[in-house]
Amino acid sequence: MSLIDIYAADEQTDRPIDLERWSALCRAALVEEGVSGLAEVSLIFTTETVMAELNQQFMGKVGPTDVLSFPIDAEPEPRGRVPDAGGSGPGEPPLDEIPQLVGDIVICPVVAARNALDHECSFEDELALLIVHGVLHLRGWDHVEDEEAERMESRERDILGRHYTSVRG
Repeated sequence: MSLIDIYAADEQTDRPIDLERWSALCRAALVEEGVSGLAEVSLIFTTETVMAELNQQFMGKVGPTDVLSFPIDAEPEPRGRVPDAGGSGPGEPPLDEIPQLVGDIVICPVVAARNALDHECSFEDELALLIVHGVLHLRGWDHVEDEEAERMESRERDILGRHYTSVRG
């Protein structure tokens, strides 16, 4: 049973965003990638200014990008009482009830819209790709090497083929 919570937020006003639709796609991609049980992901749509700041801070690159993923390392939670972790305390939930914090995906719709023109696809098709791309990064996929990029692109197409219907029809 999958209880994946997607905390979606639209923090920009440049392009309308269907949070329910994109949350559902994000959840489906996470399930495809083996996420199960209690899990949480943030899916944030933001401005070019914020995205440029994040890109500079975390990637060392100038200017906005289309998508950034911030995986949360799956380190085991400390056992015992917090803050001293010195033994099991009363009223602590069993570990299997603590949600897995998978990470955050941040997307800039303005950059996505520009990329859609370059890629000759719809804005919605580009957003769908970015969401799946972001999920794959959360799950450890990368595209630094050509072979990795080919595998990742193939996986993106596979997931989109099963869980995304273009509005073009």
